[in-house]
Parts: sequence; C-alpha cells; structure tokens
Amino acid sequence: MLFLDELAEFSRYVLDSLREPLQAGEVTISRAGYQTTYPAQFQLIAALNPSPCGQFDGTLDSCRSTPDQILKYLNKLSGPLLDRIDLQVEVPRETESLRQLDAQHKPAPTSPQIRNQVAVCHAKQRERQGCLNGELATQAVLEHSQLSKTDHAFLVEVVEKLGLSHRAFYRTLRLARTIADLDEATSVGRRHLAEALSYRALDRLLEQLKKL
Repeated sequence: MLFLDELAEFSRYVLDSLREPLQAGEVTISRAGYQTTYPAQFQLIAALNPSPCGQFDGTLDSCRSTPDQILKYLNKLSGPLLDRIDLQVEVPRETESLRQLDAQHKPAPTSPQIRNQVAVCHAKQRERQGCLNGELATQAVLEHSQLSKTDHAFLVEVVEKLGLSHRAFYRTLRLARTIADLDEATSVGRRHLAEALSYRALDRLLEQLKKL
C-alpha cells in the first residue's frame, strides 16, 4: 500500500511514473543500456485539496483561487493517471448538518464483517471467471458484465460526457461488476453503473472547472 498526501504537490514526472506499475503491476528499470522488470503490485491511496488555497467546494464563493489557477494546480494529474484511479471520492467539509445526518445513519459494518464480505466476493469472482475482476481483459469484462443494450449505451454516453478514455470505460465497468458482486447480482445493472460512475469525482470536477 502506498499513501500519497497532497497528491497535486508532487511533480508531474513523479506522478506519471506511477502509471506503469498501477496498470501492469510491474516496473521496468533502465540503466546503462540494461533493462530489468520487477514486480510492483500495490494499492494507491492518495489525498489532495481541490484547489491551491484548499477552500474550493464546487463554487468560487469561498475560494481565493481562480478557475485557471485551480486547473493549473490539478493538471499535474494527467488524464492517463486519473484513468487508473478507479475510486475518486469527494470528502465534504464537516458541518453541523452533516454530523446530524451521520448520527441518523445505522452503524457502519465492522472490519471483520467487511473482510468476510470481500473474501466471499473474491471467491465468487474466481469461481465465475478464474480470476479477480481487476484482472479481467477488456473483452472478458464485457462478457461477464452481461450489460443490456440500453445500459451499455448509458455508460457510453456518460463516459463521453465526462471526456473519459477507452481505458476508463473498461475500468469503470470492472468496478461496476464488483459492485454488482457485492450486491449479489448476476449481471451489471444501471444502479451498479451509476454508483461506479459516481466515484469519478476528479473527472467531474475538471469538467466543471472547464465550464467556469
């Protein structure tokens, strides 16, 4: 596991060097005419402020940065890198109303409960296709998702609207397949696609900033 705090403060070169190991689980080192490949499978967890001043919350009312300054700040995160980050989640600023809302929710599952749910989910995936969803090739993702024509068209439309790549399309579909497994659903439905797409928070933010 690799945790990077203040992700946008790292240089573009350093961030883009993560692309190969995130995609292939390997890293290739080239030195003095020689090349060696090492295993480098890891889980990336990262955090960042949405703007240089840290105050941007979707509107410019409380933010000291201009849209151009925010875009320049976030553009250190290249499209190919964002493609490989499947879960992009916005953490809202804590307010009294949010605290009251949290108090009304039922208690979150415990770590042992979640661990058991993940183990069951992994076993189901290996039984169905011989590997985990994250290891599926593109054609196999389509085959095991069993998308209806209308749901496939829905995913294509949203991916195009967000300006996502071909790679992001299939990574979103893999995530939706996992959400469906956790939901104990045989096929991927609209609600699973919608939830997977809801985790593209940075992609949505960048599209929003381009319109300001």
